[in-house]
Amino acid sequence: MTLSVFAPGRVNLIGEHTDYSGGLVLPIAIQLGITLEVAEVGCALSIRSDHADGWQRYADGIAAELAALGRPDVGLSGTLTSTLPAGVGLSSSAALTVAVGLALCAAADWELPPLVLADACRRAEQRAVGVPVGILDPAASLLGREGHALLLDCGSLEHSWVPVPTEAAFVVLDSGVPRTLEGSGYAARRAELEAGMPSRVRHVCTENERVTAFVDALERCDLAAAGGLLLASHASLRDDYEVSTPELDALVEAACAAGAYGARLVGGGFGGSVLALVDRDRAEGFVAEPSGGAEVRPRGTRSAARPPTG
Repeated sequence: MTLSVFAPGRVNLIGEHTDYSGGLVLPIAIQLGITLEVAEVGCALSIRSDHADGWQRYADGIAAELAALGRPDVGLSGTLTSTLPAGVGLSSSAALTVAVGLALCAAADWELPPLVLADACRRAEQRAVGVPVGILDPAASLLGREGHALLLDCGSLEHSWVPVPTEAAFVVLDSGVPRTLEGSGYAARRAELEAGMPSRVRHVCTENERVTAFVDALERCDLAAAGGLLLASHASLRDDYEVSTPELDALVEAACAAGAYGARLVGGGFGGSVLALVDRDRAEGFVAEPSGGAEVRPRGTRSAARPPTG
């Protein structure tokens, strides 16, 4: 038996730091991701990879979580390859656990509902690096649908798909500041939110409102309104949640100076990337326009109106 499994990365359009409090998120799966080519089934778990250091702990983590759920003890041998850059906020770690999880389930001829598997991947990442992540990333990877964003209530797990207007393109820009969740203030922010720190709670409450308004703007194809919500989200992440950096702030300003409807930091913050909303017919030349003195560096991860999900 041989098989090939692909798990895409994701970009969260809006709804940042809301998933672990049971709030609303709106991610899209992108065309870049992680592929696991399985050469042999029935052996011990053996996976080769040139992926970022530390991938083995994620693979071991999802194997342990699936075993706890009752997966038959069937191993596999294969090779991981990735087109996702690590440390830029596109969820390479979640894509890794999803790819390995899907392959392990297929090897054992054992199936889980997508959101059950997503929650196992969430726990696997927490097991691997000790960071209390939410369900957003693996859910986006597993439930991504071409041409749509995923509206997910992380409390009830109710979800639906929201068409992305064909006129819109989302451009991901690398700030040049790498980050890892375990090396950032991510866990501290979650603890502050759970302790009721007013500014952290204010961000989550207003961000949930922005997700609902953003969905409405997409449905009306009002890109200007959607861009304004991205800017409001960034301001809240910068001032109330305090996860931005000077480089991210400068890149948001540069994107708007270059003609974006709006932009915001994407992912957990403390580095990584910025998401900008632009007209689809301007996306290719967008990063070459004047940027107000900030360096604008695309990572080749633009996800336009119909992002492939594999």
